[in-house]
Amino acid sequence: MSMTKEHAAKFSDKPAIVCCRTVKGTTIGPAELEDPAIFNDLEESGLITITADTLTVGEVLGAVLKKDIDALTSLTADLLDGVKVKAVAPAVASPAAVSNVASAVPAGGMFYFKADKADGIEISFPIGGGMVGSLPPVAGSAAEPISDEVVGTLVRQSFTVKEVKLGSKTEFSDGVLTIRKEAATDALKAHPLIKKVEVDVITPDKRHVHTETIMDVSPVACKVEGEIGYGITNTLDGVVFMLTGVDEDGTQIHEFGSSNGFLDETVFYGRPGCPDEGDIIVRVHCVLERLTGMERRGPMAAHAVCDHVIQEIRTVLKPYPAAKAAKTESFNVTKRHGRPRVLLVKEIMGQGAMHDNIILPMEPAGVLGGRPNVDLGNVPVVLNVNEVRDGAIHALCCIGPASKEMTRHYFRDPIVNLMADDEELNLVGVVFIGSPQVNDEKTFVSKRLGAMADAMNIDGAIVMTEGFGNNHVDFASHIEELGKRGIKTVGATFAAYQGQLVVGNDYMDAMVEMNKDAGGIESERLGENTMILTDAQRAVAMLKNKLAGVAIEGSDKKWSQALIDANQKAVDAAQR
Repeated sequence: MSMTKEHAAKFSDKPAIVCCRTVKGTTIGPAELEDPAIFNDLEESGLITITADTLTVGEVLGAVLKKDIDALTSLTADLLDGVKVKAVAPAVASPAAVSNVASAVPAGGMFYFKADKADGIEISFPIGGGMVGSLPPVAGSAAEPISDEVVGTLVRQSFTVKEVKLGSKTEFSDGVLTIRKEAATDALKAHPLIKKVEVDVITPDKRHVHTETIMDVSPVACKVEGEIGYGITNTLDGVVFMLTGVDEDGTQIHEFGSSNGFLDETVFYGRPGCPDEGDIIVRVHCVLERLTGMERRGPMAAHAVCDHVIQEIRTVLKPYPAAKAAKTESFNVTKRHGRPRVLLVKEIMGQGAMHDNIILPMEPAGVLGGRPNVDLGNVPVVLNVNEVRDGAIHALCCIGPASKEMTRHYFRDPIVNLMADDEELNLVGVVFIGSPQVNDEKTFVSKRLGAMADAMNIDGAIVMTEGFGNNHVDFASHIEELGKRGIKTVGATFAAYQGQLVVGNDYMDAMVEMNKDAGGIESERLGENTMILTDAQRAVAMLKNKLAGVAIEGSDKKWSQALIDANQKAVDAAQR
């Protein structure tokens, strides 16, 4: 299938391969060249071979063939007269289709020029500044003076928990948290779908205990002053709540895979959404009514029971003296005028049943008063960065455990913090958008995202999603709706081997892989394949490159951990 003139302009940097038998003396034009869109299939079937010597479409147009060649022959310099000499910019690490990330050009690097038709002469000379650390202004921002405007501040006061025990009264004093034994059973009166509830305390040295599916890991925090995202929040360090559940038949409450097993083996400790190595775990285990584990009302009731226990702690933590805080932090919402306006788009599950999340509860990471994104129609909802950092999202979703973002993940999401603190970017907001079940609804919410970002005059965006499979349809659509409006977009997801993308479009040219499993699969180890700081660094570096107009090389066809490691090394070097 030959190319049109428009295709040739679009794919000028793609390999040049003739579509049909071509005779000596032919001047190479678009009609003589095969469409690069089908190269992957042709290469996998062995019909074409692309080597380092294969010229690009832009280099061969107008050149004259020196001898007869067969169909699907790669065009190289020895076959042609009149090949265009092309200067190339420094190589930028490739973002493979959900495998890689573009690296930055280090400050003080070299410009590299090579002309194949000039007997291999190479010229190099120094250039100033790299992409990371010296991002040029993008169109639309250069005229605005550079200044920072703080428009909101959140204060977080942290109190250290050294011991947790069960007792007759919920209280907190001198690092000892006591939880009333009957707190959870009292909640059963309001939630008849929960037939049984148990609360126990698991210390770091006694984690080799069996656990059922882990539905959530949540921090303990409460508002002292103001609403979510504003004022003062008290939080407990050194303790997390873990919700687990089965139904009356012993069926695990899960979708794809399950995190049941020994607690020291089924959790990747230290991930943003997971307990840390030294954390004390308060486990709330719920037994649901038979056959309700896959219905929306069953898991919702379990989360409400767990939150009831946490609420008693919030009540005693709220008036706790600020002077006893082990740490006090201030988080600002800053408008960085004169810098690229960017969005972080987080796709969350919204297919109903167990695929749900709660937005803006009354208390940080809570349940009561929040709006399920399914009930909101899964349309994009914009939060400011401090609302996210203050627990505006409670995760109900029960997807594969390795890629599931727990409630605690949103409370300390590395990419939210990185983008908010980056002085070269103006993070306008964090968009949460649900993933509906019906394709028409998927298209509808994606178009709303594109229209909203356009109205906000956004320059760039990072789109990320947890899980894989059905939600990758939305993921691709979000990137397309942003990209076709001229918004420079980077995608981040788990894909690797098991979750390979089955959809794509022309705007998915900058992707970050979040897989950490050696085999590239859903490992069923809680939090293993969620976003961590290094993933966030690669995503931000790639976004800066796209905003600065740096070309990103084409991807490998398969997931490659070696390439990810190389890209991370390049990013680390650029940041030193």
